[in-house]
Amino acid sequence: MDTKTLKLTPPKMIATAINLSILTALVVLTNNFFKSPPIIAKEVRLAQGSVVSPLLENTRAKEDIKELTIEEQATNFNNSIRNRYKNSMIYDVALGVKHIKLTKTINGRPVRINVVEINQKLNPNLQINPQLSSSRLASKSTITTLARKNNSLVAINGTYFKPQTGVPLGTLMINGKIYTGPIYNRVAMGIFDEGFDMARLELNAQVKSFKGNLKVDNINQPRMLSTHVIVYTPEWGSFAPPSPKYGKQIAVENGKIVSIGTQTMPIPHNGYVIVGPDERLSKLYRAKHVDLDIKTIPNWDNVKHIISGGPYLVKNGEVFVDMTEQKLGAIGGKNPRTAIGYTQDGNFIMVAVDGREGASVGLTLKELAWFMKSIGCINAMNLDGGGSTVMYVNGRVVNMPKVKGGIALSNALTIDLKS
Repeated sequence: MDTKTLKLTPPKMIATAINLSILTALVVLTNNFFKSPPIIAKEVRLAQGSVVSPLLENTRAKEDIKELTIEEQATNFNNSIRNRYKNSMIYDVALGVKHIKLTKTINGRPVRINVVEINQKLNPNLQINPQLSSSRLASKSTITTLARKNNSLVAINGTYFKPQTGVPLGTLMINGKIYTGPIYNRVAMGIFDEGFDMARLELNAQVKSFKGNLKVDNINQPRMLSTHVIVYTPEWGSFAPPSPKYGKQIAVENGKIVSIGTQTMPIPHNGYVIVGPDERLSKLYRAKHVDLDIKTIPNWDNVKHIISGGPYLVKNGEVFVDMTEQKLGAIGGKNPRTAIGYTQDGNFIMVAVDGREGASVGLTLKELAWFMKSIGCINAMNLDGGGSTVMYVNGRVVNMPKVKGGIALSNALTIDLKS
């Protein structure tokens, strides 16, 4: 068979060159494909039925992001309130503050409920503040007096208190200063500049010195055990309470021990008095300078306010009533109730339930818990209730406590506008 030399005409030469170029490109692409890692499922997104690369999706997302105007945010808030509180009377208190009045039939009995919901994202000038009736803990005043003194938009009664004196029973911190420590490690809410948290709270405090550290069991609270060491600050009053049997007192002023004795001591204006059993306080007797270190468990960094209550009502989105664990078994049954909580999107909710009358029988703690969950709370807790339950909105008491205007209270939780 003869072998002939293949001669290419110009058109054929051009076509061959193109084919060779295409072949070369395919080889390069094939090599790159096998050298590069494959695109896996998580690197693509489905958008309206088509696969979109992350780059394209991010580009579209940036294009779609639009800051809502105040009017649009207010409309969304209004719609949310209307959807969650159907068949209710809804009032505007201020931008971002709604007052809702409703009557529900629960287990066949009528219950009158007042709710205030606050949206701080819509109105950053809103502040949630615990308030004391006076600079001294042993003091009481009505909710109206307390609210008007602070020019508050809204106020409800706060944590438990000793009826005879007004001293709060449970953790109370205002603007970073702890006024009273926890009782039975009951649940408390931490209020931060941007958000909330809720947990059962323990005190983690000690008096530090070069001779050793002394554990502090509580601050400005009644003595639970004779072995406890308790610190009393000027907010407690002029004098510390009596020492326990075989006890001592140590007065500290500006970080320096100024007096040690067995008798009741005046509380220094710039200091405190440590009261406890002699055997525990003795490690400080030779110390000259001491430092009071107060923390909590959990350690809430940058917490602004803390107010305690109990029991839990809603925990992590589920109904959770732990009154036995928090030693609150005596407050069962249908009663007037006060509660607070917050939603997934950060709205704060205050609730006052009337009770002990035919037109409103009150709620059990479990019924209250289900109600708090039904209005969107992911965490909620009970506050002092019964005769203490009272809610003040825009200059007047809006619920119907047994005592007109409400009884005198130790403390309250208020909604205020930044001055």
